[in-house]
Amino acid sequence: MTGSEVTPSFRLAYVPGVTPTKWVRIWNERLPDVPLTLVQVSPAEAPDVLRAGGADAGFVRLPIDRTDLSAIPLYTETTVVVIPKDHVVAAVDEVSPEDLADEIVFHPLDETLEWERRPGQPAAERPATTADAIELVAAGVGVLLVPQSLARLHHRKDLTYRPVTDAPESRVALSWPEDATTDLVEDFIGIVRGRTVNSSRGRTPTPAVKEKPQAKAKAKPAAQPKKKPASRPKAAKRGKPRRRS
Repeated sequence: MTGSEVTPSFRLAYVPGVTPTKWVRIWNERLPDVPLTLVQVSPAEAPDVLRAGGADAGFVRLPIDRTDLSAIPLYTETTVVVIPKDHVVAAVDEVSPEDLADEIVFHPLDETLEWERRPGQPAAERPATTADAIELVAAGVGVLLVPQSLARLHHRKDLTYRPVTDAPESRVALSWPEDATTDLVEDFIGIVRGRTVNSSRGRTPTPAVKEKPQAKAKAKPAAQPKKKPASRPKAAKRGKPRRRS
């Protein structure tokens, strides 16, 4: 390898709550010679990281500023309320925002849900992060509404969660810079979309090695049918001589 050659690699950003394990495993199976590096970013900084070239592609939470970015929505998460296990809400299967009207509801600065009207009573101060808000919920100060994956990410034995109906939902998407749709990005898009390794839009397959044409064998002259030997005329049968009377 000369000094001018660069070993290919792929950098994948992801926001908290997204688990890229499955896609990374498939990548390693299909492209074992191209190392994939994971870069964890906050939802707010993810778009700028992609624009600045800090990652080739990334899992983000919509909506984002789509300037210079492409995005493929992948799935939508259920919104849940995180509560202490002994909270009255823990006794029901689901709640609505109206059911939380008398609760102090935390809205951290890194909140991923977009509310037209925030439910519940506002806290004196907004926690800096979701992790900080989780600590306050555990202390019994209030409750927190988040996508279900974040509730699982910050799981604690003293906390639980319940689905919230009629609430904004978080959508997860794969995003990348519009002007940097490289072959490796196309490869990863194919993996995320479930394309097989032989898909026409997946990674370009290795061209088949053409076999060398074999030398044509000289045609042998067609065998002439053997002539059957002429059959000898059969001798006439001699009858017994008749006796003269």
